[in-house]
Amino acid sequence: MPKLGFIGRLLGDSNEKELKRLSSIVDEINSYADEIAALSDEALAAKSAEFKEGLAADETLEDLLPEAFAVAREMSLRKVGERPYDVQLMGGITLHEGRIAEMRTGEGKTLTAISPVYLNALAGRGVHVITVNDYLARRDATWYGPIYVALGMTVGVIQNNGVSYMYEPGYRPGEEGSTGGLEDLRPCSRRDVYRADITYGTNNEFGFDYLRDNMVREWDDKAQRPLYFAIIDEVDNILIDEARTPLIISGNAEEASGTYVRFARAVKGLEEERDFQIDHKSKHIALTEAGISRVERNLGIENVFGGDPRLARHLEASLDAEFLKRVDRDYVVKDGEIIIVDEFTGRLMPGRRWSHGIHQACEAKEGVPVQRESITYATITFQNLFRLYEKLAGMTGTAETEAEEFSKIYNLDVVVIPTHRPMVREDHQDVVYINERAKFNAVVGEIEEMHTAGRPVLVGTTSIEKSEYLAGLLQRKGIAHEVLNAKQHEREAHIIADAGKNAAVTIATNMAGRGTDIKLGPGIAELGGLHVIGTERHESRRIDNQLRGRAGRQGDPGSSRFFVSFGDDIMKRFSPEWVPGMMQKLGMTEEMPLESRMVTRAIEQAQTKVEGHNFDIRKRLVEFDDVINEHRKQIYTQRDMILQGVDTRVNVIDHMLLPEIERITKGVATNDIDSLELVRAEIGEILPADDVPPIQEMQDLGEELCDEILDRAEDRYEAIEAAIGEESVRKVEHWLLLEAIDTHWREHLTAIEELRQSIGLQAYAQIDPLVAFKREGHDMYQQLVANIQRQVARTVFKVRIVQQDGQAVASHPAATPAGAPPENGAVSEPAAKKAVPVLAKSTGPSDEQIRTLGGGGQNAPKGKGSNAAKRRKMIR
Repeated sequence: MPKLGFIGRLLGDSNEKELKRLSSIVDEINSYADEIAALSDEALAAKSAEFKEGLAADETLEDLLPEAFAVAREMSLRKVGERPYDVQLMGGITLHEGRIAEMRTGEGKTLTAISPVYLNALAGRGVHVITVNDYLARRDATWYGPIYVALGMTVGVIQNNGVSYMYEPGYRPGEEGSTGGLEDLRPCSRRDVYRADITYGTNNEFGFDYLRDNMVREWDDKAQRPLYFAIIDEVDNILIDEARTPLIISGNAEEASGTYVRFARAVKGLEEERDFQIDHKSKHIALTEAGISRVERNLGIENVFGGDPRLARHLEASLDAEFLKRVDRDYVVKDGEIIIVDEFTGRLMPGRRWSHGIHQACEAKEGVPVQRESITYATITFQNLFRLYEKLAGMTGTAETEAEEFSKIYNLDVVVIPTHRPMVREDHQDVVYINERAKFNAVVGEIEEMHTAGRPVLVGTTSIEKSEYLAGLLQRKGIAHEVLNAKQHEREAHIIADAGKNAAVTIATNMAGRGTDIKLGPGIAELGGLHVIGTERHESRRIDNQLRGRAGRQGDPGSSRFFVSFGDDIMKRFSPEWVPGMMQKLGMTEEMPLESRMVTRAIEQAQTKVEGHNFDIRKRLVEFDDVINEHRKQIYTQRDMILQGVDTRVNVIDHMLLPEIERITKGVATNDIDSLELVRAEIGEILPADDVPPIQEMQDLGEELCDEILDRAEDRYEAIEAAIGEESVRKVEHWLLLEAIDTHWREHLTAIEELRQSIGLQAYAQIDPLVAFKREGHDMYQQLVANIQRQVARTVFKVRIVQQDGQAVASHPAATPAGAPPENGAVSEPAAKKAVPVLAKSTGPSDEQIRTLGGGGQNAPKGKGSNAAKRRKMIR
């Protein structure tokens, strides 16, 4: 323990030293205050042009920081009546430096971001401000848009379902020429919004737009610019809590069958212990022998694990849906759909679906239409998405407990910013009860006491189910209250705005990341301020701290207390089963609370264990995803080269045709008729029949066969160019390359995900699954490259020349029409727009490969077959 204390003091000293350094910069900012305040609005706005000239003359953003921050602070005071405190400037400097600023709830994180956003926007490369929901993105853009516009900046907002706005003061929806929108927000294209100096939006939308941009067929269809600087609000919620679920753009696969319904019926009625056991720590269900037999009888099959492997997957998904996924906790049923509830914020997540058939299993369980399964077109984790930014920063009220994860995964340091006024909230010890009934009775008693005294109460629950149960208890007591959960999502801001009024009682499902402060009504401070009640400890200390942090903002008085029972999830997972019985034997009754610092400390230790366990899981997921990320980077980079106009002719001939022709003709014995027949058949799948040499000629050519075939291919190619023009052929090449890349990338994503799901079995053979995944993933990548080469080689000469409007144009018998309509709500795209590529085969994806692919394109020889051998040698 002494060592830990010593380390703690060292860490504390480190933060103190950092705060002293930040304070010195703030002093420099303050030295500009009088000079800047004396400027007119026009002169203040002209500072932006002056700063940009400085950057063009080799000044750095750090050189400009003190004066630019002073300008932003003064304009903030003039336009919105808010002047950032010194501690907010310290937070702003931290954000500019690419770190995380931990600032208590109510300390004004949104205003803190103004100065670093303005400073970095001067670079002209676009700053992204990332919020947890669409409402906050619109709100923050319109709140602080006047500051940016006055300083000569443009502000955009991206929203769900492809909706985008530019902040335009005075714009009113419904005016002549208007196409809808909100006050001061003019609808515009996604591309325009991303070309604004500052763009507000949610993490999901930035991520999906990145994926969509890497599926377009024309460079000008891309919306985003290269990712430069992002500031993430509620950074712990986005980079840690939501990072466990990747973003996926998918399309329809096979039709959903009645199999899900059959399995939902087969597992219904199974009993815990007799038929299955639940591991609460890993949240996994294991069937007993009796359970397996019962399921097989219900299904009418002999061996659920012995035939079609999909049956075992259906069974696993159905067990998860029936016994781990609970309505009004994990999901709600709304308008005939299963909508996921975010376990950390309690918000609904329309458009998001569980993978591996779990969502379909929940639909079958609840008797709503089972939607079709999907095929993945593009996917990325938040970890790898946000590591694409040149500079990343974040702000939240709770980051210090996860500092290790931020550092190891995102290379982000945490700086704890002091409060503007001293914190005076009183945090009481946890109170523990024998069971949940006794606990909730005690919670109601405390609410009643506070309500009678006129103090507002905020009650945090962990699920919709429990919030409604508590609401029922309060209703029977005649205590007026509001319920804030996923079902009241639209009324969120209104409910929070009233939560600090006299005698207000607000029940909230997970207050994490709400983004709105609870302000005390008149006279409430004198009564003791807001009282926060937690009805259960969350598995993460951060979530509990966020709930507590709703009280005591900006030096306000307040208090908090957590009520816990041995029936709570975290207590079930980490306290021995015999504890409740032992407590009863010692004389503890339902009405008798156990209040002890030792108990509170034990709960916090349990939370620390869970946090460490979850961190290990996320870290492992990142390590696996990094393998796929390497494939994705190579593919997206090479795809961009095609869209930007790399020499597609040399790609098709030298990187597609040549490797495939070499593969076919390699090692053929000239006197082996059977082998030559096979070669001739395969060449016939590439070249038209007239261009395939007869057997005798192939025997005579011997080792020169490959060069002869390539010569004939080039002759045929030049004939097509002469017939329809080089420009048309370049378009055909462009289409062929992207089509091949997109098709096989989709298959690769499906195959590598299946590998990822099964690779854990390697551990039984004493092989590290990650090592095995890297090895097999590498082999699959090489196969992906070969498949792309093969498809292009075998389709390029199947282009037909047809007359259209008097001009010769190319068409292709295998051309694919636009795909099926979007599935899964928000994020599906027509199949014809989905694409991703990879070009040269090699021993492994590397930067050198990309240079080889693109760099040699413009200078590679374009002559006839006489140069074939020379060109092959040069390419190798």
